[in-house]
Formats: sequence, C-alpha cells, structure tokens
Amino acid sequence: MSFVSDFNALPLGSLLKQSLSANSLQARAAMNKSDITLADFAQLISPAGSEHLEALCRRSQQLTQQRFGKVIRFFAPLYVSNECINNCSYCGFSRDNPILRVTLSIDDLQREARSLKEQGFRNILLVAGEHPKFVSNNYLADCTRALHEIVPSVSLEVGPMEVEEYRPIVEAGADGLVVYQETYDRPIYGEMHTAGPKRNFDWRLETPERAYTAGFRRLGIGALYGLADWRLEALSVAAHADYLLRNCWKAQVTISLPRLRPCAGEFQPLTHMTDRELVQLVCAFRLMFPDIGLVLSTRESAKLRDGMFPLGVTLISAGSHTEPGGYTGAGKEKIHQTVRGRIVEVGASEFATIGTAATNATGQFNIADDRSPEEIATIIRRLGYEPVWKDWDEALMTKAE
Repeated sequence: MSFVSDFNALPLGSLLKQSLSANSLQARAAMNKSDITLADFAQLISPAGSEHLEALCRRSQQLTQQRFGKVIRFFAPLYVSNECINNCSYCGFSRDNPILRVTLSIDDLQREARSLKEQGFRNILLVAGEHPKFVSNNYLADCTRALHEIVPSVSLEVGPMEVEEYRPIVEAGADGLVVYQETYDRPIYGEMHTAGPKRNFDWRLETPERAYTAGFRRLGIGALYGLADWRLEALSVAAHADYLLRNCWKAQVTISLPRLRPCAGEFQPLTHMTDRELVQLVCAFRLMFPDIGLVLSTRESAKLRDGMFPLGVTLISAGSHTEPGGYTGAGKEKIHQTVRGRIVEVGASEFATIGTAATNATGQFNIADDRSPEEIATIIRRLGYEPVWKDWDEALMTKAE
C-alpha cells in the first residue's frame, strides 16, 4: 500500500463542492487538530473561508506561537547543477531550453557553502536538476559529505531515486529530502512533462515514502501553484501530508507553498492564486497541521513575506540564488550549453544573446525578494520574532574531554 492508492480513491471534487456557513467556519477555526478532517480543510480554503480571513489569521498565529514559539528558521538553497534530462514546460532548467549550464565541482560547492556560512546559514538545501550523466548518486553523496564539513544540516531537492540509491546519501549525512509533486492533477501533469523520467506521475508521488525507507528523517512536499486549480492542489497536498504523518511517523514533515515565477522559456501560469488566497492557504494548513513546518521562499515579494511571517510560516529562505555558482561565481569558467547530453562550448560573445550574466549559469526561476539575509533577519526581530540559523549548537554535539 502507498499514497498512490489512497490518492486515487480521494473524492477531491465532491469535497471542494461542499458549502460553508459563517458559523461552521468559526467553529472549524476553533477546532483542535484531532477534530479537523480533510473535508474541514476543504471548507477552510473555500471562497466562504476567504470572507473570514481575519479570524483564520488570528487562530493560525496563535497555534504557531503555541507550537513553535516566536521563531522563524532560515535555510539557503545551494544549486549545484542546472543540467536536466526532463522537459518540464514551466521550468527554466527544462532540457530543450537553450540556457547556460554548469555542474559545480566539490571545490566549487564548498566555496559556495563557505559564503553561505559567513552569512549565518547552518541549514543548506542542495538542489540539482535530474541528469545522471552530470549528477550521479556518487556525486550527490560526495556533495553531502563536503557540505557536512562546513554546515551541520543538509537536505536535498534532486531527482527521485530508488531506496538503495538514497541510502549512501543518507549515510553521507543528508537528513532531509524535498520533492514537489508540482501538480497533483494527472492530466495537467501529463501535459507539463513531455519527456524524461519525470513523466511518471506515480513514481514521483511515492518518492517521500522511498526516502523515508532509506533513512531520511525530514520530508518536504508541496505543489507548484499556477498549473492547476489551487484548491484542488492544496487539498491533495493536505491529504499527502496526512498520509505521511500517519505512515512515516518518525519523520518531520514540511509543506512548501511555491507559486510560479518567470523563468527561461517564458512559460505563463495556467491558473492564478492571489496573495489573499495564499494567506488563506497558510492559515488552513496551520489549522489542519499545528505541528508541521510551513516553508515560504524568496519566490514571494518582500512586502508579502513580511506580512506572512507571523501568520504560520516557520521556515524561510533568504538571499537566495537559483543558479549554480550564484553566491560566489564559482564554476563560471565551465559554463556551456548542453545539446542531447553533449556539452557545447559557449563563447563570451554569445552570453548576451541567451539573456543571462556572463559570470553565472542560468537560474531555475527569478526570485522576488532579493533582500540580504541580514536585512530579513532585522525585519523578523522588529516583528518580535527570533531568526534561527541552525537546529542545534555544535557545542552540544561535542563529547566531553
């Protein structure tokens, strides 16, 4: 049994069609987690729920402070490769996009990681496109070991693997795996993924379970909002998170809420999710899952992020770059294009025609909040919260002499 079986049996459409009165909404906002069902969640994200957003925000803020205190944790994405064998219509790394690509060496990776450590980060998310020729399992294990020489906490966002392929990476020190289903709408998923192993919807959907079996103890999931109806996506994410909490109970689960951003290929969102609806969704997730981590990235604007920090978000990125070598320019001497798996050298005069800086490879998408980590930390302190850069103090891990 896997989540695929549960997912196929979910009556998602009928849940979203249920009506909601003001009185029943207020009652749900006051519920404990043990009382809230998937049907309740569907009503919390309904149009009627938006009419009572202020009450939902108050309850979400209260629950978050009860469970997490007034702290917000920081992490940084570190992109090591933008090579990819998949064609995904919405992604800047898509195989057929004529972008500038590079895969960092271990020395390049450590140069980037040291820069992030100097900024305060102790929690790094290693990100790579899916291309076994450039990003092998051994390479990812080596990257993880190298990062652990610099920071204590390493998670990965990479192409799905088999359980036995994950194990060496876990043994190298990786503690978390992030995998977005992108969209839980099967027909749209098929339209968006036209080539490569990512076309297999079920294989991707089962990835967190394989990661858990391999030993990962932090599992991150989410949908990419802008491909299908956001309420259908959110309901699917909630069902997935509920399944993981019940069946992968030794792991911590986080939910990310990314919205589509401009990228190479100029893909336009198929659906729209307003800022108000994003806030409503954060609150609904918090009411459904009081103890789950909610992640907000630099895809969102500075103004919106500042307003959302107190409402339920517990983990944020800051000062992010979505291109390999983005923090230090590492790897710039190896930038190239890739055609059918073959490296094609690119002259300096051709950089401008591809639309990116000559010092870095092309990013996966454009970020919206480009403030420095320290600027964001200052804002968080002004809001009465404490920015947390790591999960534990290294001194606590040192054996007594």
